[in-house]
Formats: sequence, C-alpha cells, structure tokens
Amino acid sequence: MDGPSGTGKSTVARGLARTLGAGYLDTGAMYRVVTLAVLRAGVDPADGAAVLRVAEAVDLGIGTDPAESEVRLDGEAVDGEIRGREVTGAVSAVSAVAGVRELLVALQRRIISQSRATLGGIVVEGRDIGTVVAPDAPLKVYLTASADARAARRADQDAAEGRESTVDTTRADVERRDHFDSTRTVSPLRPAVDAVEVDTTDLDIDGVLEQLLAIVRERGLVGSAEVGRVEP
Repeated sequence: MDGPSGTGKSTVARGLARTLGAGYLDTGAMYRVVTLAVLRAGVDPADGAAVLRVAEAVDLGIGTDPAESEVRLDGEAVDGEIRGREVTGAVSAVSAVAGVRELLVALQRRIISQSRATLGGIVVEGRDIGTVVAPDAPLKVYLTASADARAARRADQDAAEGRESTVDTTRADVERRDHFDSTRTVSPLRPAVDAVEVDTTDLDIDGVLEQLLAIVRERGLVGSAEVGRVEP
C-alpha cells in the first residue's frame, strides 16, 4: 500500500491487517528511525556518505503486530519521537540516500518473507512498496487524497498525539515532502502500473476498508468467510 502522507495509509493498513489476521509493516517508520539516529549523531541529513555510515550501524527493531507495532532504536522505544517535527523535516533527505534504501529494502523483504511463512500474509505500507519492495505482490494499492484533506488529517493527528501544528504549516510540510519524494532519483513516489488507486478525500476509514476487502475477496486472496467485521 503506497501513497503520500495524510491519505489514511497507516490506519487503513493496520485495519486491513487486523481484519485479515495478517502481519503489518510500516516502512516509513523504518526510515524515520534511521533519521532519528542521524540527528542524534549530529550528522547533516544532506551528507549522504555520513548518513549511510549511521544507517549501517543502526540497531533497528520493528514489530509486525498490527495491534501493537512497536519501533525501537538501539533497544529504546521511539514511536513518539520519530513522529516529531525535527524527524519529519529530515526524513525525506535521509530516505533519498540510495544506500539507505538498499539496506532497508533488504530488511523489509526479509520481514515480508518471514510474515508470509508464519502468518500467511502481510500488509505493507510505504512509498515504494508496489514499485520496488514487493513488485510481485498480488494486490497493490495506491491511496490518494486532496492536499487540503491530507493537511487537515495530519494536523488532527498531531493534535491528538500532543504535537503543536496548524493546518497551514502541515499543508506546507505535506506539499514539500510530496515534491521531494516524487522527484527523487531513487525510488520516487508513484503508483505501480497495476496498482488499484483509491481516492480517500471523501471516504472515512470504514469506507476505504470495505472497498479494499471487496477487492481482496474478488482476487481470491482470502475466503469471504474468513473476513470478519472491519476493525479500523
């Protein structure tokens, strides 16, 4: 599941994984952990060589339980810290480093393989899942929404989690990151050619999940009897 910030990607991916009894992986959180390590090390996020050295030494831990997907840096839980404004402002530069992406894509593929073997499947969210990480996935989804809707959602999320922001500043951040991610040389943000595109601007989470569950059933990826109540 790919798409820009504020489309409801994380909530939808978690809800879909819970409903299907599958694993869940937030690849964006992995890039944020590396970014936090870079900032803690006092390294300039624009210094690709230095950023890669930090990334190679990072002890990154991430869970695949959609109900409690904890993220760790050197054994420390950093779920809240990686969502702060400093990390948000630097993560695009860090994630654009080719060597960092190679490291994390390899780790993401190992996690996907393990989850498929133990759980039978996994819902993975990010910005290059359908195009790079798992190009052979049986279902690729690309979520979109208007810039205003995405900015409002991110501002609401920040407020709910105790971070100060306004819709205007959040919109600027969203548009800046959209441009950076979609124009970078390595793994730019774009839908896979065979992705199902869903515009979430006027949909609530239940509406998006119902659409995706219908597609899952149509493709025979899970028996309809196995899919219970939607749990966003």
